Amino acid sequence: MKFMRKIVQIDEEKCDGCGNCIMGCAEGALALVDGKAKVISDNLCDGLGACIGECPQDALRIIEREAEAFDEDAVEVHLEARHQHTAAPQAKMACGCPSTQIQSFAPCSQANQPIRHGGAPDSALTHWPVQIRLVPPTAPFLKGADLLVAADCVPVALPSFHQELLQGKTVMLGCPKFDDSQAYVDRFAEIFKTAGIKSITAVVMEVPCCDGLPLIVKQGMEKAGVHLPINKVVVSTRGKILETRKVA
Repeated sequence: MKFMRKIVQIDEEKCDGCGNCIMGCAEGALALVDGKAKVISDNLCDGLGACIGECPQDALRIIEREAEAFDEDAVEVHLEARHQHTAAPQAKMACGCPSTQIQSFAPCSQANQPIRHGGAPDSALTHWPVQIRLVPPTAPFLKGADLLVAADCVPVALPSFHQELLQGKTVMLGCPKFDDSQAYVDRFAEIFKTAGIKSITAVVMEVPCCDGLPLIVKQGMEKAGVHLPINKVVVSTRGKILETRKVA
């Protein structure tokens, strides 16, 4: 049954898909669809507007329109379903997809050596999988790791990714714009609770939508009750490191 009430409205022209509002919504009422934030179901939005303050583009506002009533039971079901979806990759997929098979590789002593005689240095990657959604919190390579969380585009843009950033670190890749931000927060929370992570480096592109990645990691730490500084690295679209700084 619908009636007039307050609810969030999103201006798609202003929305740049950064995903900050999604992480600001405790009810999980928002999601990125085709690169834009959307209310996925009226009954999940309480209309209080906690997400508005998270938007750097001023794309969100509270309006009054005809909508389904806010349903706390539906919110609980929705959040539990999302939690189960996040936890699912911990087990190997039924199809036996190689992407879910946990592997650790012996580190290569040559991975950080300069290129000589036209040859390329070996990979500095020490494990598999690397996608955030596929790495289970119980993965052995996470134990006591120096964690490198990078936006998907970074290894493509930065030619020296293996030599300058990946060496000696455990890497996890994801897209803060198109992936499920809250699911990532939950995943990192589980990792920080159990893995004893030693340090965190978050590498993002210079584009605005990437700024959500360090925030995702930070919220995962807060949820786990863990406090570590984040070393943030910003990479240009032309493959240069523009900035390196600590995020409290």
